[in-house]
Amino acid sequence: MGSRLNSEPMIRTKILVREVMNSPVITSEIDESVREAAKKMARFKIGSVVVTEKGKPIGIVTEGDIVRKVVAEDLKPSRVKVGDIASKPLHTIDAGSDVTEAAKTMRRLNIKKLGVVYKNELVGIVTTSDLNAVTPELVGLLSEKVRITTGESLRVRSPLAGYCDSCGEWSDTLIEIDGRFLCEDCRSEVSQEPAELPSEE
Repeated sequence: MGSRLNSEPMIRTKILVREVMNSPVITSEIDESVREAAKKMARFKIGSVVVTEKGKPIGIVTEGDIVRKVVAEDLKPSRVKVGDIASKPLHTIDAGSDVTEAAKTMRRLNIKKLGVVYKNELVGIVTTSDLNAVTPELVGLLSEKVRITTGESLRVRSPLAGYCDSCGEWSDTLIEIDGRFLCEDCRSEVSQEPAELPSEE
């Protein structure tokens, strides 16, 4: 029995948050100006900074926060503190969680970014864009699992959880059509039935 178990291949069936997160985390202390935070975003080509108080994460400031709470209000970025416009608290997820769990959490909280923690320490940031980027890989994992366990290629597209490439909404029934992952509503709009995956033969 032992030799039989050892001969079975290890099948990877999920992608972890730590594999897709952005690290290291760029931070701004609570009393730092929005102008300085914006300069960090530009320098590191990121869309947000984590706001800290004495080194402890307490919230997050995004490009959207700056536009809505500073620019739209005609305030001077150099005179506004990041602590005054930060979204609080900083919602987090464990680095070892599945990316599907991260997506569900974002959908439930109606947010686009999550802090990633490991042993109670903030180690990264994961965004909806990061999750969208790995959707094709999730399909590949499913196909490989079927091929290894059955010896056959995955010919019929199985529903996948993720963000729709058309409407951007979360769906548990994504199907790939012409290289795009679409939810049921968007598939109906294009009036196209799910196609078969190309044979790997």
